[in-house]
Amino acid sequence: MSGHSKWSTIKRQKGLKDQKRGQTFTKLANAITIAVKQGGLIGDPEQNFHLRLAIDAARAANMPKENIERAINRAMGKEGGDLEEVVYEGFAPGGVSIIIEAATDNASRTTAEVKSIFNKNSASFGQPGSVAYQFNRVGRIVVLKGSSSFDEIFNVALDAGAEDIDEAGDEVLIYTKYSDLSRVRAKIEEAGISIVEAGAVREPQIKMEVSDQALLEKIENFVELLEGLDDVLKVYTNLA
Repeated sequence: MSGHSKWSTIKRQKGLKDQKRGQTFTKLANAITIAVKQGGLIGDPEQNFHLRLAIDAARAANMPKENIERAINRAMGKEGGDLEEVVYEGFAPGGVSIIIEAATDNASRTTAEVKSIFNKNSASFGQPGSVAYQFNRVGRIVVLKGSSSFDEIFNVALDAGAEDIDEAGDEVLIYTKYSDLSRVRAKIEEAGISIVEAGAVREPQIKMEVSDQALLEKIENFVELLEGLDDVLKVYTNLA
């Protein structure tokens, strides 16, 4: 099946290392709160798929159970009322398409912070819809090979209904339709394969190749600055 972005793999692995940062639990808590609100204020992960994915991500980062419960309760009470999801679009240095997902209780403040980073890094802040059409929302399941070979995992994932499968060192990236994510994940778990993480991602339809090393470093620095903002949850690019 088609290969996926090396950049995406590197950024995902880097993100796991960055989970030692103090702001990570805050971002995860905000994602949980947003998931509860998007799911009609349903605080039961068995009845709220968005919440289940958010909790899985929090557990993968070793977030304490009480923090998870506090985030759910915040969403169902008055404290979570002002928190909303905002999405920004635009072009990184070199014309690379970029989407930023954030959760904030002050959209004006967050927008100003994001725009400031764009303005200081030769990037172009776009209007809603300017690049979103270039990305598909899909499910991604990351599994460890462990004692299984890539071919064995490939066959299990394919039988489970995966759309695309890619090898990445000791891991295998399994892509699904967003609506099939829960079902495919369950079948992979039943096969005894260790899942590192599972969730929704924005996958670029067409990837952009950048061979200039100086430009690549500039793009990486730009993305890291955005990811460093407290309100930013995820950053996606179409970089190959």
